[in-house]
Amino acid sequence: MTRTATLLTVVLNFRTPDMTLRAVEAALRETANLPGELVLVDNDSGDGSFDKMQAHIAERGWPVRLIASPRNGGFGAGNNVGIRAGLSTGEKPDYVYILNSDAFPGPGAITRLYDTLEARTEIGFAGSYIHGPEGDPHITAFRFPSIAGELEGAARFGPISRLLKGARVPLDLPETTCEVDWLAGASLMMRQSVLDQIGLFDETFFLYFEETDLCLRARRAGWPTLYNRESEVAHIGSVSTGMKRWSRTPGYWFESRWHYFTKNHGTAYAVFATGAHLLGGLLWRARRVIQRRPAADPPHFLRDLAAHDLRALMPRRAPGPALRKGDV
Repeated sequence: MTRTATLLTVVLNFRTPDMTLRAVEAALRETANLPGELVLVDNDSGDGSFDKMQAHIAERGWPVRLIASPRNGGFGAGNNVGIRAGLSTGEKPDYVYILNSDAFPGPGAITRLYDTLEARTEIGFAGSYIHGPEGDPHITAFRFPSIAGELEGAARFGPISRLLKGARVPLDLPETTCEVDWLAGASLMMRQSVLDQIGLFDETFFLYFEETDLCLRARRAGWPTLYNRESEVAHIGSVSTGMKRWSRTPGYWFESRWHYFTKNHGTAYAVFATGAHLLGGLLWRARRVIQRRPAADPPHFLRDLAAHDLRALMPRRAPGPALRKGDV
């Protein structure tokens, strides 16, 4: 089978050079028979990552372009640097494939996504089945967030979940290839023509919700996202973000969540979504006390959520006139 459509693979590094190079090596192996190039972006790591990766690439003679981002603008901004770089000829590729620095494509994983977009011209994005290093499946296919979904997810209560099952954000693991609302960006292939139509990642998101927003924009433009069960990728998860070690939810998560809802549904919708989450969270916490269940959220999560969104609603005061020499 002759494949002629060009593919640009983008891998983003932030302070995990050894692991990133493993991901790059896996991607090079799996794209060896596909026309295209691989771009590795260092997201302003500031820890010597760039020099270490540059030396390794030169030593191995890999066909990889290494780019230093001038700033760490987050996941979307870093990937945008690679996407905007395009092919070395100055042309745009037909497809863009983004791969996490802690994700390792299995045999045929990237080719299956490529062939999917070639065969199904109505699909905008295609992503992989993600599993852990030991083969444990990861939940990476989702519905779009909603007010009902916020209540269901925060309440963690069987009767509520059954009533709102159509709004539950994480999907039960699909057993076959199917359309979904959105996929995590650990292994995601996109049509360049769709990106040209809807734009790249919204760089207002530092981390989290950027893939959700991109897939929503694609869906609204008539381009669905496909989960390809036959494309398998091993993923360690949260290595750069440290999410598994959070002692408190960082502010950028709340900012991304608020921006997603206000941008795509309006401020009133965002307020109701937060209210639904707070209500569900309070129900869960009451049940925790009665049933002596362990905590499921980082400490002070509901308080931080409410405080952030209240601040976001307050009008921002314009800065006063600058003081001049002699004013004080």
